[in-house]
Amino acid sequence: MAPSSQDSAYCAQRLKVLAEAHRLAILRVLFTGPKHVGQINATLALEQSLLSHHLRVLRQEGLVESRRDGKAVLYQLAPGVQASNSEGINLGCCILTFSTLCPEQNR
Repeated sequence: MAPSSQDSAYCAQRLKVLAEAHRLAILRVLFTGPKHVGQINATLALEQSLLSHHLRVLRQEGLVESRRDGKAVLYQLAPGVQASNSEGINLGCCILTFSTLCPEQNR
């Protein structure tokens, strides 16, 4: 059965959100478990405002969740986002997997 235009639009929107390298990097950091903003930033070295912007976009798209942890905010992958058998992202329409030879890992 061919996907409906609504399904295609949903998938295209999710892929559009992930077409930004910093957002993919944030998701990769969160694969290892929940992290505070400072922990994410220690790995990615982004300006605080830029990191906050990307986290907001990922949260609005339903890819990450946030919760208060004292004065800090803790981010984690939303339930069902991490593909069960790989280092991949379940977008609901497809699974996007990361190569083990990603250039960012060789920095």
